[in-house]
Amino acid sequence: MRITLRSFAALDILSLVFLGMQLWVKVENYAYLSTAKLSEKIQAILLLPIFIIMAIGVIGLISGKKFGLILYYIQFPFRLYLYIFSVGFITFIPEALGLFEDVWFDSLLKLCFVAEFIRLYLTVKIQLSLPE
Repeated sequence: MRITLRSFAALDILSLVFLGMQLWVKVENYAYLSTAKLSEKIQAILLLPIFIIMAIGVIGLISGKKFGLILYYIQFPFRLYLYIFSVGFITFIPEALGLFEDVWFDSLLKLCFVAEFIRLYLTVKIQLSLPE
């Protein structure tokens, strides 16, 4: 159980790195947001709070506290909306290998969705097994 929580924390740290890069791009292009679509504005507004909540959640997961699991439940719908997946880095594999075909990205994105729901299931099982 502890290994699983620390694995989730490690994946979240990797997600925080990628999210930090996205956040930096949004900050640099802040003037562009005034002409952006509503969905892009919502995405830009949600990036900072989800970054902060994920960072606090990582601390909770590393220490094995319940608040880390509860913060994941809060993050879950926003992670799906913002495409911040625990294993989201695998969508970069085709780019790293030089395979620039659309079929790879779509397949790997679906795999990321499935992996995120598996993580949710495992998180619920871990929380239920924790002592009160």
